[in-house]
Amino acid sequence: MDYRVIKENDLFLLTDDKGNIPENHSYGLGLYTKDTRFLSKLDVKINGEDPILLSSDAAENYMAKILLTNPHMEKDGELILWRESVEIERTRFIYDEVLYEAIKVKNYFPKPIQFELSVHFDVDFHDMFIVRGFQSGKTGKRTGQLIKGNSLTFAYEGADHLKRSTRIQWDKNAKSAAENGDVSFDFSLQHGEEETVTFVIQPQVGDRVRKEAVASEKAIVKLKDSYQEWEKQITKVTTDFEPLKRLVNRGIDDLKVLLTDLGYGQFPVAGLPWFGVPFGRDSLIAALQMLAFNPEVAKGTILTMASKQGQNLDPWRDEQPGKIMHEIRFGELANTNQIPFTPYYGTIDATPLFLILISEYVKWTGDFKILEQVKDNIEAALKWIEEYGDRDGDSFVEYHQESSKGIANQGWKDSGDSVVHRNGDYAKTPIALAEVQGYVYQAKTGIADLYEHIGRKAEAAVLREQAEKIKQRFEEAFWMEDVQYYAIALDEHKQQVGTITSNPGHVLFSGMLDEERTDAVIDMLLSPKMFSGYGIRTMGEEEAGYNPMSYHDGSIWPHDNSMILLGMSKIGRQVKANKVINGLIEASAHFEYDRLPELFCGYDKSIGKAVKYPVACSPQAWAAGTPLVFIQTLLGLFPNSITKEIHLSPLLLDSMNELKVENISIGSGQLSVAIYRHNDQVELRVDENTTGFEVIID
Repeated sequence: MDYRVIKENDLFLLTDDKGNIPENHSYGLGLYTKDTRFLSKLDVKINGEDPILLSSDAAENYMAKILLTNPHMEKDGELILWRESVEIERTRFIYDEVLYEAIKVKNYFPKPIQFELSVHFDVDFHDMFIVRGFQSGKTGKRTGQLIKGNSLTFAYEGADHLKRSTRIQWDKNAKSAAENGDVSFDFSLQHGEEETVTFVIQPQVGDRVRKEAVASEKAIVKLKDSYQEWEKQITKVTTDFEPLKRLVNRGIDDLKVLLTDLGYGQFPVAGLPWFGVPFGRDSLIAALQMLAFNPEVAKGTILTMASKQGQNLDPWRDEQPGKIMHEIRFGELANTNQIPFTPYYGTIDATPLFLILISEYVKWTGDFKILEQVKDNIEAALKWIEEYGDRDGDSFVEYHQESSKGIANQGWKDSGDSVVHRNGDYAKTPIALAEVQGYVYQAKTGIADLYEHIGRKAEAAVLREQAEKIKQRFEEAFWMEDVQYYAIALDEHKQQVGTITSNPGHVLFSGMLDEERTDAVIDMLLSPKMFSGYGIRTMGEEEAGYNPMSYHDGSIWPHDNSMILLGMSKIGRQVKANKVINGLIEASAHFEYDRLPELFCGYDKSIGKAVKYPVACSPQAWAAGTPLVFIQTLLGLFPNSITKEIHLSPLLLDSMNELKVENISIGSGQLSVAIYRHNDQVELRVDENTTGFEVIID
């Protein structure tokens, strides 16, 4: 499906490439907020016929422009409208929870012309889970339409007793407007004359008084101003290697459009079109990827996740006290408890990732005040790891689905076939994943560092003792001597799930592995079995479960690679990290808009191109964050507010001779550095350091 999507805060529009939402389509096109479709039909016709598409630009996520023209029109030998006489330009954007669409028509015929332009609307108010075919259930009913002046309102009362409505307004007197959603206009244009009709489409949930929408002209100015303000806050990257520059710029733009604020600060939702909601794992990892570019996003993410932390023992939602949520939904089915996403807690890694993000955020920013703000949340998360995460007291954190409508595999590879033995049998739960043990180790040592700094030395010592036990047990239980690599998991019987996968690569970032085995992991990840030339596969070739077209068993996920890159860079394996970066940059050339997709197929580079995965979110937060990790990795940048040090171990790609990174927020100031290569000599220059930290070149 070649779709077009725009988003701002909590409202997004998904259409086909003509800008339409056709009836009876299969991809769930529509206007959405709060997991409800507030527009299920939208199309434009000229004299009752479909226009012809000329161009459709989806490069910008906050604004879309679509150019159309009329087909040739005759009746009984009489000319009605010569082909390509009318240029129809559709421009749409979202501001302050309102969709604006301006339709401009221009006459290119040499004489005056007359024609009718009609726009057709409908609203089904379907829950997102119903739209996607995942669920059916008790729902509400439409309660009618109301035409009043230049407006049409569709109304609905949900099974959750919430009233929902969509109001559509237009700024030109209509020829006709009907309750079925058909609105038509007559145009009479001289040669070269143009005219515009603007629609303002406003969803409403609940009984609160609907605020008046800002005028279109003011709204677009305010929207552009918000993007300019974002650009002022973000780290600036300049390089002579254009493919990298384009990837970084695209990633920054995509992350901006994915930011949402539920009242605790901005944080990234997982991805569009289907996951424009808070996602524990995805939001936390994307915020981690963004630390070198805008650490305030990490703060917003931490506080948002803290606000939804588990409080109760609720098997229906896989909830336990202290657990960080997986996903929250706001639609009719969630509100009536027909699905458990209110929020749903079926994730094994979000809780340690929450603690990791806290420790990394504080090390970047020196914001120790947040520790007091989330003190209880940290303690609850640590307690969850000990009491609920480690189900049997063996020092490993395991998952097991309790909810009848929950998720079976609860790591980042959450498809049903993602944890598979070398003989092809699927592992059964409880399952302890390799990367999760690394996350827990990193969470405990990271929080221990912070506790020591603020005087909580006894608690820090306990965490370090627990972390050391995890490390020893991990080596004993997960290491596979015959293949010199770690198992992806332990199954219900504590037997190794020995398939070669990318999961152990995440453990590199934790600092848990000994140097010899660190290099063994990296060697496997960069072997032909795992590295396609375009990136590290999720599963190795020739494994029983390997399939280059699969979602998690042989495909390539940029974010998966980015977590491995952070580890490689942190332990000084820059040359090998650059091999992965080069592969992903080459892959990006095969995808639209200089954008790394959520995932792509794991075919070897020798076939000549990176192969698109058939259904992938775009834009997607942790894919957008991956090019930002490239920059941190190339710099080898790791600050520490406890030691007041900034460690740099820069290494340029072979294809570049210049990398300038300005206004990196660290501590209470900023760092700007430049790296230049001249005749095989590399120079690092610190252009600005107002952080109060010492720069150490490793």
